[in-house]
Amino acid sequence: MTTRNTPHYDVIIAGARCAGAATALLLARQGARVLVLDKSRYGTDTLSTHALMRGAVVQLHRWGLLPAVAGAGTPPVRSTTFHLADAVTTILVKPKHGVEALYAPRRRVLDAILADAARNAGADVRFGASVSDVRRDRAGRVTGIIGRAGGARLEASADLVVGADGRRSTVAWCVGAQAAHVAPASSVLIYRYVRDDAPDDYHWYFRDGAAAGVIPTNDGQACVFAATSAERLRGEPDLGTYAVWRRLLAQAAPGLAERLGPAGPPRVFPGLTGYLRHAAGPGWALVGDAGYFKDPITAHGITDALRDAEILARAIAAGGPDAVGRYQAERDELSLRLFRVTGRMASFAWTNDEIGDHLLELGEAMAEETAAMTAGDPGRRLELASS
Repeated sequence: MTTRNTPHYDVIIAGARCAGAATALLLARQGARVLVLDKSRYGTDTLSTHALMRGAVVQLHRWGLLPAVAGAGTPPVRSTTFHLADAVTTILVKPKHGVEALYAPRRRVLDAILADAARNAGADVRFGASVSDVRRDRAGRVTGIIGRAGGARLEASADLVVGADGRRSTVAWCVGAQAAHVAPASSVLIYRYVRDDAPDDYHWYFRDGAAAGVIPTNDGQACVFAATSAERLRGEPDLGTYAVWRRLLAQAAPGLAERLGPAGPPRVFPGLTGYLRHAAGPGWALVGDAGYFKDPITAHGITDALRDAEILARAIAAGGPDAVGRYQAERDELSLRLFRVTGRMASFAWTNDEIGDHLLELGEAMAEETAAMTAGDPGRRLELASS
């Protein structure tokens, strides 16, 4: 029940990282009154592969934010090279949809750019504020949130509550969002930031039982990860994180470790099960990892988050009684093939002969996603809706 003292918003979003901030930006540009709450501090980093695929870069270009990403010193990526046991293949980034390069910004860069843009569009973005529960009406429809901001209780009502609060989403838990699909396996990734004075585009390495990647990012550094299956790592001696990182690099990319510059401390993604949750219901929706998380071995999480933000904003702009249901249907259609091929790659059950086929399927699924997000220029429709 809404009272005179309870502020009301069109949309309340839990989470102000890339999924939540992008959703807030697009909805605010459409004229919606948006409140965004995030428990972290503004401009903080988080564990990430950073890589943006073409779909995400196209969206940032359409939203007018790509100059800010490049202006933050994020190096342009103009090719992707796949290093397999029996072949090395380089694919150039061809100019298309206004995009001539890919980028891999640090999350403290990208998330801040999106949060600033959401604020500039009129969204009320608050850091150091959290959601602890949702409000419901007598029929069970979600009608708002209960949380805390600055140590004080916060209560607000909304036509729609969006969970963009990550894998451990409070909103998903409160609404009982169940996983419709669960990945069969997960990988363990060990990341280090390495000095990279001459950025040399994306490099992905795959050999029996191991994978690695070199992703140029900000501050003259590259994110270099090494990966294997969680099951395999549990069965090996505990050599320490640094030693395991070097051993996996040596297996996936022989000679790479010796060519790298000084590196920072290792950070570990411990292997978490992927899922595709039910992402919409009466008065609520989920975007980003709150609704869909897949293994980082394919470095596609940020691209998915920005995609889903736009699909949801577009569905809300179109209106109708089942707007969030249409969002989930489109999200699922674009996600399932990517989700399944990522699960196969994260299992590390493939051989050197099989990984090439998985990569081809991944590329086809990514191309389908980009085509869907650029068909009829949905970004232009969003711009017109806000003008």
